[in-house]
Amino acid sequence: MATFVSEELRATAPSKWAKLQNFAHNLKTKAKRTVWRSKDGWRQLTAGMEAADLWVQFKAEAHASSRLYKQDVDWRAVDSQKAWKQPFKIVAALFAGILKKLSPARRVLLVFSLLLACLSVIGVQFLLITTQVEFLLAFVGLLVLLVMVLGDHVAMKRDIEIAREIQRWLVPRVPPEVPGIDMAFATRPANTVAGDYYDAFRRAADGPLLIAVADVSGKSVPAAMLMANFQASLRALAGAPGSLSQLVTDLNRLACGNNLNGRRFTTAFLAELNPATGELSYLSAGHNPPMLVRQDGSIERLNSDSMPLGIELTEKFVAGKTVLELNDLLVIYTDGVTEAQNERAEQFGEARLLALLQPRIKERAAVTLSGIMKRLDEFVGVAPQYDDITCLVVSRN
Repeated sequence: MATFVSEELRATAPSKWAKLQNFAHNLKTKAKRTVWRSKDGWRQLTAGMEAADLWVQFKAEAHASSRLYKQDVDWRAVDSQKAWKQPFKIVAALFAGILKKLSPARRVLLVFSLLLACLSVIGVQFLLITTQVEFLLAFVGLLVLLVMVLGDHVAMKRDIEIAREIQRWLVPRVPPEVPGIDMAFATRPANTVAGDYYDAFRRAADGPLLIAVADVSGKSVPAAMLMANFQASLRALAGAPGSLSQLVTDLNRLACGNNLNGRRFTTAFLAELNPATGELSYLSAGHNPPMLVRQDGSIERLNSDSMPLGIELTEKFVAGKTVLELNDLLVIYTDGVTEAQNERAEQFGEARLLALLQPRIKERAAVTLSGIMKRLDEFVGVAPQYDDITCLVVSRN
């Protein structure tokens, strides 16, 4: 009997120790899993961005959002005030700007909620309710208003995403296959939708290759709508016979009819390239002069004195001519490339772009374009993008 009890005790003690070890192991595993899930949740919440990058992004977004209300501030009237009055004048003007952007019902809800919040803070009871109830009602009112604004934002975001998909259909995703022509392009909208446009197609089955890069004034949805109108006009007019000058003149006529009383215009560079001979007919309507890099490293600027489209109905558009020799490189870009800014508000500039192109060797257009975009990213860093960026590279081989 004693032997049986001692053996039972020896068997029971290891069993309890094993359970204790198993419990500790499970607890440690759960702790590790909790920590991992917390870190993973934080990575998803921050999209993997560091705290410094999050702060830079927040400042940029706050600055962009405040521009909508700052435009309602009469800064000359503010400057005429005494120094101690200026902050109060600015706050009042910004608050008035916010109220103007709200519907009457939301305006009343915001004012009433802020009034209740102020009363609860200073300890004044409104009617027969306590300050605690006042604060709760103010919190609920602001929360309801926030939910309504977020609902509007989500619905608008969904519609803009649809607009972005439609816009992607309007521009080529891959360059056209033209014997002897090497081409690459890239575009990055500053917002969800862009006002930049690029295209490349043959006007006829065996005709010249038409290359177009355009930049509609403004940003976001209004610019994107005008960009879509420009694309439809170009595609429709390019199918008709006629010179490049006549094509741009017709484009300008349509642009003048949709310029919102002169408030909208479009800069554009259009060119017709003969793939066999390299003959290039080009016309720049107020656009950044493209850079033509010769095989020996010299650079020509394809300048033009024409005005942007949509400004003057009677503008005369005269095309220039040159030859794109074998291994020459034509770089067409919008001002979003050269005017890109870093955190110190320095612009990328044409000098940096030229420095990238001058020492080039014989390489594919996609490699050259990739080098330009990589150098641009390195220069800008985490600074926000203020304008649409588009670049198109063409060469003959």
